[in-house]
Amino acid sequence: MKRIAFLMVLVAGLACSAAAGAQVFGQYTPADVLAVNARAFGAYADFSENTAGLMAQLRLSFYPNVDFGFQGGLSRLDLGGSTKTTLRLGSDLRIGVTRAGERSPVDVAAGGALGVETSDNYTSLRLGPSVVASRALPLGGDAAIVPYVGAMLCFANVSVDGESETDFSAPVRLGGELRAIPGVRITAEFQLRLGDDFDDDVAFAAGANLPF
Repeated sequence: MKRIAFLMVLVAGLACSAAAGAQVFGQYTPADVLAVNARAFGAYADFSENTAGLMAQLRLSFYPNVDFGFQGGLSRLDLGGSTKTTLRLGSDLRIGVTRAGERSPVDVAAGGALGVETSDNYTSLRLGPSVVASRALPLGGDAAIVPYVGAMLCFANVSVDGESETDFSAPVRLGGELRAIPGVRITAEFQLRLGDDFDDDVAFAAGANLPF
């Protein structure tokens, strides 16, 4: 009962938060969930045909097999007839489903994200469940590369100059994290936004995760 109550509190917190639009589409980390009381800071840049943005993230874990993150950043968005600087804010939640070992070849985590991006006469809201799978491949010593793939069922509502539209898409993320420098994890991913009528079809994000 305590576990159920704790998870309900976390889900309620997620529902009352806002996750960056970029984080709704980008995982930035593999599927291995943070250990209890562990923390990680991340900074990333993301680019597509009509968007360039900077993001920062803080991930925390206070409960076994569960972690969550808070994101914030700015983006330059080209809407065709105008260009806007948007503010991104947010949060996401992940629960470890399985770990790589005898029973599973990969780590798997499932969760959800809720995202808001806003500017003058522009608001974007995105939310939905997500899943990511990854596996650490040793490179020798303590170094490793961790390829991952993620997918999401994303509901989006975008309002521009008072006109609002909704959309449903299934963005896919293909990325990897390089763990070759102690305390620094370099990450990069391609984002394929399948069925998305609002955003560019392909985007790229890169940055670093810093556990502490």
